[in-house]
Amino acid sequence: MSGVSTGPTSGVAFDPYDYAFQDDPYPTYQRLRDEAPVHHAAADDLWVVSRHADVFAVLRDDETFSNRMGVSLDASAWNPEAHRVMSFLGLDGAEQSRIRKLVSAAFTPRRVRELTPEVRALTERYLARTFAAGAEHGEADWIGDLAGLLPMDVISEMMGVPAPDRDEVRRLADLVVHREDGVRDVPQAGMEASFALFDYYGEMVRQRRRTPSDDLTSALVAAELDGDRLTDGEIMAFLFLMVVAGNETTTKLLGNALFHLSAHPEQQARVLADPALVPAWIEETLRHDTSSQMLARYVVRDVEVGGVLIPGGSKALVLLGSANRDERVFTDPAVFDIGRDKAELSQILSFGTGRHFCLGANLARLEARVVLEELVRRVSGFEVHADRAVRVHSTSVRGFAALPTTFTVRGS
Repeated sequence: MSGVSTGPTSGVAFDPYDYAFQDDPYPTYQRLRDEAPVHHAAADDLWVVSRHADVFAVLRDDETFSNRMGVSLDASAWNPEAHRVMSFLGLDGAEQSRIRKLVSAAFTPRRVRELTPEVRALTERYLARTFAAGAEHGEADWIGDLAGLLPMDVISEMMGVPAPDRDEVRRLADLVVHREDGVRDVPQAGMEASFALFDYYGEMVRQRRRTPSDDLTSALVAAELDGDRLTDGEIMAFLFLMVVAGNETTTKLLGNALFHLSAHPEQQARVLADPALVPAWIEETLRHDTSSQMLARYVVRDVEVGGVLIPGGSKALVLLGSANRDERVFTDPAVFDIGRDKAELSQILSFGTGRHFCLGANLARLEARVVLEELVRRVSGFEVHADRAVRVHSTSVRGFAALPTTFTVRGS
């Protein structure tokens, strides 16, 4: 291994918990790609991988870069029991394949497609609420009035969470991902919210065992493969994963989509004139500013990445958000461009790659497409008031907690 380095790789400061970094991580990513594509962040003992080719390779090699400790930066979530909370995201190999296959038997593409009318109905209801707020106050909060509500309702509908419980389930899910300034772990409120969600889903699973219905929870209870079935704990972990991963990331995708298109009036005009451009708008948002910015991996053995030796037993961090801005793959990557070549967009790593490719990618894209196509049909323009936008502070998701927006409704 001549030429392999294990020493400090650069003077780049990388602190994923720093609010200033979370507000705009992209200059730091740029420096990492240029100066230290595999960087040892000593303060947190992280090996940070930032170039597209290296991120892709790490994600495809789950024998060396294991999920067995989970995928979270947070110390309390980094342990061999991670799968009890994050389902197959915390497993490798045969164990991962078993759970994923059983879950996939219930969480089918058809079940996702069949949600389309429900997503459309929810979209119409929440758009009416959004436009009413806009008419009354001159602006609405795209997150508080729609994007922060609809994905959770879709997942709750799919799981069979009764309508009266959904606000509380959403509140708990928000607490699970929020991070306090200066706290390098899950805050106490997040811990308590996690326990409360698990209690809730445990009771739901027990109810479905007694009285099955036609929802996803019942389908998970009934899922069977060569005589093998999911345990209550395995079902609860998957439901928890869906709420935290599926709900939050889609909310952030919807917010990021409006934020960036609003900043480019010429591109906004093109989309509003042609709803067929909505899928390109979604894919470019996923590339330019993805909801899921980084994932952790446990390094099973000494391995060389990009000429740097990462020692076995380490914690590696792959930067999806950086890979999607890599000049080696994307033309003018810092530029938001809905006309970007489809061949480039096919290289995005927002949903990962390999055996851990995001199971909910189809659902996220469906929700975003239905919501944004309906928005495009209903408005002739919108302006996000970026100076008053409020960012979520989290190491796991990137997006907004509030996004004040003025909508010009067609025909009004």
